Amino acid sequence: MSQEKVKTYTAEFRESAVKLANESDKPIAQTARELGVNKNTLHTWINKYSRPMAPGKTVRTDDHLYEELKRLKKENARLIEERDLLKKAAAYFAKDQR
Repeated sequence: MSQEKVKTYTAEFRESAVKLANESDKPIAQTARELGVNKNTLHTWINKYSRPMAPGKTVRTDDHLYEELKRLKKENARLIEERDLLKKAAAYFAKDQR
């Protein structure tokens, strides 16, 4: 079972990538390739960081909630695997006692 390492980018990198993509005459896909990020990731960043801000309103980011959700989903998947393995082991050993 191989796990790919998820790349994480700093907020400054994301913002500068969005600024570069918006100010450049190049297609977004080409800009993404030059930066070494997936074009869909860059589109997501552009949608997130290019939102017009309404005056007087604070922008609430739920990034920490998304990170927590992602962490909990990974942990849940691991626990399900462990549970299934323990079920199989219990059934195997119970079979030997008969």
